[in-house]
Amino acid sequence: MNTDTAPERPAEPAWVEHVMWWHVYPLGFVGADVRPDTPVDERPVHHRLGRIEPWLDHVVDLGLNGLLLGPVFTSSTHGYDTVDHFRIDPRLGDDDDFDRLVTAAHDRGIRVLLDGVFNHVGREHPAFRAVEEQGPDAPAADLFAIDWAGWSPGDDVPVGLFEGHDILVALDHGSRATEDLVVEVMTRWLARGVDGWRLDAAYAVPTAFWARVLPRVRERFPDAWFTGEVIHGDTAAFVRASTVDSTTQYELWQGIWHGIADRNCFELAHAVERHDELLAAQAPSTFVGNHDVTRIASAVGERFAGHAAAVLFTVAGTPSVWAGDEYGWTGVKEERVGGDDAVRPEFPAAPPESVALTHAYEALIALRRREPWLHRAHTDVVHLTNTAIVLRTATAERAVVTALNLSPDPVDLPTAGATRVEAGGADVGDGTLRLQAAAWAVLTAH
Repeated sequence: MNTDTAPERPAEPAWVEHVMWWHVYPLGFVGADVRPDTPVDERPVHHRLGRIEPWLDHVVDLGLNGLLLGPVFTSSTHGYDTVDHFRIDPRLGDDDDFDRLVTAAHDRGIRVLLDGVFNHVGREHPAFRAVEEQGPDAPAADLFAIDWAGWSPGDDVPVGLFEGHDILVALDHGSRATEDLVVEVMTRWLARGVDGWRLDAAYAVPTAFWARVLPRVRERFPDAWFTGEVIHGDTAAFVRASTVDSTTQYELWQGIWHGIADRNCFELAHAVERHDELLAAQAPSTFVGNHDVTRIASAVGERFAGHAAAVLFTVAGTPSVWAGDEYGWTGVKEERVGGDDAVRPEFPAAPPESVALTHAYEALIALRRREPWLHRAHTDVVHLTNTAIVLRTATAERAVVTALNLSPDPVDLPTAGATRVEAGGADVGDGTLRLQAAAWAVLTAH
């Protein structure tokens, strides 16, 4: 990964320090068929996108102020096989439906982030259909990296696929045509009012491509924010070379859920320490649930979902909540056709009554809102056993202490100077706190 020629990356927009996202998968949320039989160009428009709007007050009530939308553009199936980046998927509605949702969000102080799938397109994309029909003479042939040697009309087009998926056709990221397309898509929707982009499968795209595209977009929209999906590898180097603002923090997610599920706080501590090392390069995009993973309540057990949220909201980063996790909804990701459905369900018409976990989220988010410095603050592990951990996230002036007990017995832990319980539950004494079985608490020094 060559970082020598990467353009200078500007500081992230100031608003990002204060944003926390509610992450929604629109096609599932509104009850659309994600595997329809009807060809894309024959599908009628169903005005379903408005079903998200009655939930926006719930977003505000939680204390969140961002709406991270999964794919909303026309696609063949699940949204990640785009066939038209300039049209709202007819299963969701049309431009007017989208504009109403963005306006309703902004009226409530909620920013909107779109999911951009720019590594590949769906096989039914008109540009690729033209290539199949016309070969190298197709007007959009430059969008795809194809070796035409030995090809004859009627042959299958030897195009690259994304991770072996036949329906996902890889774009050519060395092509000016692809660069221009992505710039046009990003700027078109930023001009319509969105605040930034999640870059799907960013890890599969050469960093040099992002380093060419993002400065062009920032010229027109300097306040836009870009977070890239990066699952593993040297994310600091990726950030520097690509000029993205942030990357998804899968290593922290793994350490949180796996450490809690296995009652191994040493794994959690290691992940937090590794997380700290990223802060010189970025404020990572943090989460304990998203559209691609088993829901946190299923991964760790419903009794421990609050523990995971406590870590999420008290370590550095830009947090997102996978919609429904605040209710403790369950769902297991499976490696099969339809294996994502359980974690991407249809939502009811209106938010249900809050549960204890919902109130815990509200308390944690309220604390994060009062302490925006947590966005870039370092975390120290001040106490550690297999089943108990105390984390202290601090600056020279302020500190937040997170204590977790994973055992079936009460435990006494150091307060690390904190005195006031902000979320969870603990009995605080002189320099110590008692957590009951499977309890957690977040404290400050006020």
